[in-house]
Amino acid sequence: MNKKLLHKTQRAYLVFSILLFVIVAPLFYVLSNKFYIDEVNERLMLQKSDFVQNSLSKLKIEDISLWNNFNYAVEILEPYNLKKDTLFYSTSFNKIEQENDRFRVLNSPITIEGKPYVFSAKVNLIESEDFLLSIILLFVCLILLLMLGLFIITKKLSQRLWRPFYETLHQIENFDIDRHQKPHFTNSDTEEFNRLNKSINDLIKRNLAIYNNQREFVENAAHELQTPIAIFKAKVDTLIQRSDITEGQSELLSSLNATISRLKRVNKNLLLLSKIDTEQYNDTETFSLQQLIEKQLGFFLEQAEQKNITVTTTFQKDILVHANYGLTELLVSNLLLNAVRHNLKTGTINIAISHKTLEITNTGNPLGLKEEDLFNRFSKSSNSEQGNGLGLAIVKKIADHNTWTISYTFVANKHSFLVTF
Repeated sequence: MNKKLLHKTQRAYLVFSILLFVIVAPLFYVLSNKFYIDEVNERLMLQKSDFVQNSLSKLKIEDISLWNNFNYAVEILEPYNLKKDTLFYSTSFNKIEQENDRFRVLNSPITIEGKPYVFSAKVNLIESEDFLLSIILLFVCLILLLMLGLFIITKKLSQRLWRPFYETLHQIENFDIDRHQKPHFTNSDTEEFNRLNKSINDLIKRNLAIYNNQREFVENAAHELQTPIAIFKAKVDTLIQRSDITEGQSELLSSLNATISRLKRVNKNLLLLSKIDTEQYNDTETFSLQQLIEKQLGFFLEQAEQKNITVTTTFQKDILVHANYGLTELLVSNLLLNAVRHNLKTGTINIAISHKTLEITNTGNPLGLKEEDLFNRFSKSSNSEQGNGLGLAIVKKIADHNTWTISYTFVANKHSFLVTF
């Protein structure tokens, strides 16, 4: 699934923020705890230095028990195999709070009246750790608020910065070269977007000029060919009616006449497409689609009978169409002609009208058609010489001209064209 560029950048920022938080938060805790323990160790060493400088020389052996009674965090212990200062953690049960208290302890060897003893000082870490956890919690909240703020600011800022790009994209998406409406790009204070708009505008101008030249050429060529084709066909018809031509010449002239007729239809259809492009069918009216189809059915029923094709109608709900009557009639006739021409002998055709849709379904080639080429000019779905590859192109052009949609499906060995009004 495609994602917007803005979402991709926000996702990158979000992933980076989460990774940063996951790395920084534990690191902050470890470093804060280390700095705090270093501070506690330094305090314990200062307590020891103060004791050695101010109290050790005055302390007597008989005063040790009294000293221990009056000092909670500092006491003199019986000697054991201790060679140097030792820092470690210790716990003791607190009867008042009914929980274990955690301490940082310093044991240091001393000498009182020539006998070895151990100086022990301790610092309660419970309250200090609670304070440290409060600091860490505050840090985490600040980081989360910072990430949230950055995310909101980035989103709002990105939306504002990328607004000219989305406006340009909207103009391009709504641009239709057949409607002769050039997009109007707004100026931006961002140089890159202005360059993009200028490049697109120049590109559209060049393509419009090429398109107009090509359309004018086709229109002029088709218009100028009408008279020569008509004269040519008249001459061939005159030759066919002569009594002094041979059978071989007659067959050749008949083939030539069929080719001229086909050329005439191609020329007529090209002129029609050109007129639709130049919006010469802007006269509109409101009419019944069902009545329009019923008027045309007689002609197509005769053609269907020649191939033993069964034609059925399913008119559930009539549609009132507001469009050019002639173009709509041409759309329906081309679809019906396509259904008859490319059908099988003893095949079927069903014409269905429902809410805002016209569907024409017919049997035919057991293989589905390529929808990407189906509505292109001079694209033929079969090797039939009757068609010229412009019928469905005209249907698509008429549908686009009226902002209708037409689609093709192949289900259960049946070809179906659906027009949504």
